Amino acid sequence: MPTTCVIGLLWGDEGKGKIIDLLAGEADWVVRYGGGHNAGHTLVRDGERLVLHLVPSAILREGVRNVIGNGVVVDPFHLRDEIAGLRRRGVVVELGRNLLVAEGAHVILPVHRALDGLSERMRGDAKLGTTGRGIGPAYADRASRAGVRVGDLIRPARLDAALQRLLAEKNAILVACGAEPLDPARLRDELLELGRSLRPAIADVGSLLRDARRRGERILCEGAQGVLLDVDHGTYPFVTSSSASSGGVAVGTGLPPQSLERVVGVVKAYATRVGAGPFPTELDGAFAHRLREAGREYGSTTGRPRRVGWFDAVAARYAAELSGTTEIVMTNLDVLRGMGPLRVARAYQIHGDPRAERVQFPLFDLDDVRPVFEEHQGFDEDLSGMRRWSELPAAARRYVEAVEARLGVPIRTVSVGPGRDQVIRRDSAIPHAPAERLRPAQGSSE
Repeated sequence: MPTTCVIGLLWGDEGKGKIIDLLAGEADWVVRYGGGHNAGHTLVRDGERLVLHLVPSAILREGVRNVIGNGVVVDPFHLRDEIAGLRRRGVVVELGRNLLVAEGAHVILPVHRALDGLSERMRGDAKLGTTGRGIGPAYADRASRAGVRVGDLIRPARLDAALQRLLAEKNAILVACGAEPLDPARLRDELLELGRSLRPAIADVGSLLRDARRRGERILCEGAQGVLLDVDHGTYPFVTSSSASSGGVAVGTGLPPQSLERVVGVVKAYATRVGAGPFPTELDGAFAHRLREAGREYGSTTGRPRRVGWFDAVAARYAAELSGTTEIVMTNLDVLRGMGPLRVARAYQIHGDPRAERVQFPLFDLDDVRPVFEEHQGFDEDLSGMRRWSELPAAARRYVEAVEARLGVPIRTVSVGPGRDQVIRRDSAIPHAPAERLRPAQGSSE
């Protein structure tokens, strides 16, 4: 397996955890390169649901080294608890052996969580819909060169200097906002204790990964969230604080940019989004509730109901092109059972002008777009037991093929359920003409 990246192509929650677990069977290393414990990757093992937040999704695979890269912001309190929770459920987690943490990764502190909550409250009706877990404030301190890094937790003198630098400012903000300041001495002791417990896992993982690549070992890079939540290329300001596209791999792992040879984009058969921000194909009412319940669309991390909508080929094509996607996995095709007719956004009308149908993704105009849909026949069969492309009903195959043609990237794998084995591999023979050159499917609507 060449060095591979798995990313979500819309707003996250596409089912990346299952796909990473699936591909990890061919990997020596799995590396998480961005985000924090705001991400939630769900795995199903022997019918048991397992949600991971910081630990990479190959922790169930024997012989794979799981790495939390330097592009991740790490809450060491949460990481300690997540590791303990996995061990209680019988998952083997051996620090330094099958789990490593980059010493250059920045640390989320309790003050970051407090400031995250204060910031959201101060925004009032303009809330961004963050998880309140301190992700943004930690990345902000990284950018302003005021942060604490994982390597500081095992170097007391460096930790003292970092906390003195950080808490003088942050405690003043907390007091001014009427909140309780942090006790520097208590926090120092807690962090040093966490450093002692995590020490076997803390390493210069960038160097280890570069050495592994030179030896020809197989590296799988795990994205968090989705490309449309990328801080630079997503629906700003309703984004996360890291590089969620494949562009984040080099800076978040220490691997050189030319390392990446394969980019696997993951999409659902429909679209979802958690939190605030534009969502052109969003549905509401009874049908939205029905789709949400069928897909169990509630956040793995927060439990919040996800917003749901029809598949947006305009947005997904943008994300695929931006990330250099070489193949696509479509998940949750089984959820669309009985939901027909099925709709796909093939273009946007801009500013209400019916003549302005565009296939570009206009980042600065999304509040003024109206999706132009094409309709496809639905299907009523249960797909969950099917394992071959030929077994799928013709309408389901045509739907996948239509999405594939719109994206211009082969859909190599289709998931028909949450289980590890509920996948269908296929070889696409469809010519991938640019979507704007394709004629609208019969029955398209606006």
